Amino acid sequence: MCYMYASTDPSRYECTTRSVRLQGCVTSVRLENEFWEILEQIAHGQQLSTAQFISQLHSEVFTSRGEVPNLASLLRVACAVYQQSAIQQRNVNVSMG
Repeated sequence: MCYMYASTDPSRYECTTRSVRLQGCVTSVRLENEFWEILEQIAHGQQLSTAQFISQLHSEVFTSRGEVPNLASLLRVACAVYQQSAIQQRNVNVSMG
């Protein structure tokens, strides 16, 4: 079972740092390449650039909660929620089909 995970291409879990503008300030975010790819998919689906999606997500969380204590963690969780939602949608489509 672990082979599937252990055989993952190392480039997928290498980290990349990108700069994004949040509320007029530039900040850096360091994530694994796999998360950057998922964020690009999410952004594309909303017809936004990745930077625009991150900025909008940050703004919405800031507005509703008053702070974003850990942006990198928020982005990773957003990716997990996106993938879980996609799995659930596929399961619904299969059961209806």
